[in-house]
Amino acid sequence: MSERLTATPAGVTLGPLALIPEDTSRNFVLELRAGRFHGFVVRKGDAVHGYVDLCAHMALPLAQELDAYLTPDAGLIQCSWHGALYRIDDGICVGGPCVGARLRAWPVTISDGMIVTA
Repeated sequence: MSERLTATPAGVTLGPLALIPEDTSRNFVLELRAGRFHGFVVRKGDAVHGYVDLCAHMALPLAQELDAYLTPDAGLIQCSWHGALYRIDDGICVGGPCVGARLRAWPVTISDGMIVTA
């Protein structure tokens, strides 16, 4: 079994911005030599925000369904296990069992219409 990583190298192209419709999220699993990385990206307009797929409350993956990281109104990231709510722009928990804790950021950016790790 490979180790679960919490970071990726910069410059990995994840795909075109259109891969993630506005106000939605998408899971990414990257198989690297050092192990496997699990993360997700949230798109808000032309901005993307990436996070390691681990809840700050219990270190479980946030979504029980593929790509289902957001509240129904797409205003917050929500852990489907215990209901922790995180702001999209900075990953800080604003509701639930770990208020004040923060998701681990996964730096991503947009370059020439492509989502790329930073």
